[in-house]
Amino acid sequence: MELNQLETFLAVAEEKSFSRAAIRLHRTQPAVSQVIRKLEEAVGETLFDRAARDGSMTASGVLLRDYAQRLLALRREASSALDELKNLERGRLQLAANEYTCMYLLPAIDAFRHVAPHVSVTVNRMLASRIPDELNLRTFELGVISFRPDPEQFRTIAVYGDSLDFIVSPNHPLAHSPRVSINDLGNQNFIAHNVASPLRRRVIETFQRYRTPLNMGIELPTIEAIKRFVAMGNGVALVPHISVARELEMGELKRIPVDELEIKRILRLVYRRQASLSYAATAFLRTLRSLAKQQGPPFYYHVERAGG
Repeated sequence: MELNQLETFLAVAEEKSFSRAAIRLHRTQPAVSQVIRKLEEAVGETLFDRAARDGSMTASGVLLRDYAQRLLALRREASSALDELKNLERGRLQLAANEYTCMYLLPAIDAFRHVAPHVSVTVNRMLASRIPDELNLRTFELGVISFRPDPEQFRTIAVYGDSLDFIVSPNHPLAHSPRVSINDLGNQNFIAHNVASPLRRRVIETFQRYRTPLNMGIELPTIEAIKRFVAMGNGVALVPHISVARELEMGELKRIPVDELEIKRILRLVYRRQASLSYAATAFLRTLRSLAKQQGPPFYYHVERAGG
């Protein structure tokens, strides 16, 4: 049973005539009759009373008519829904980021909402190291990470340039220093992020290289908690600039340059190389490109090559 057969069947049922149905469908009467015969063979029932001149349906025809109308209505509904997806009148965008990279997504999602206000957006929070595997499982379409995964499996777009900030409270003895050396930090109490990451390892290795103690007296689970604790006057911290930009602007925290800790990071949007992105995801990429063009650095949009 095919939908085009049901369309012909309904035309005959509504017109109560094979000849009038043929005119409506722009087909010949023999062609219409042949379609109805094939449909009757498929369902194993006679659908029209050939002896009647008013195009009367059999009981089987009446029963099938109701289902045919529902099936064709579902097809119209599905077609309409697909058009809405294409026109961003509905849809869902699934993203993944950790606590840090999620900060980049805030202005990006804000801009996207102006483009596609009817598209639902969900940001799944997870460890950056897990995001490539979850992308392969199709848990979501796009992820934001600060490292480059296997270029044979994933496409990456560099979207934001960030740095590591040494922060203190406004009342800290170092708050008014124009800059400090890493050797000046051996007696400081660092409030550390207790999530293992390449950045944490790099900081530890830098202190070791300069033979300076790194006293991580307190370790907290979130960057937000670290910022608040430092602002209260409890020690110092090293955090991504994007995560403290507002507090620095408001004067709630102070950033002190440390020459030996000028660590730059690139945030990347990543997705499966073989993925067929949804209309919503494709529109989101266009939004990121426009955001980079409008805002300029640290926002940018650079598609990274597989061998680059």
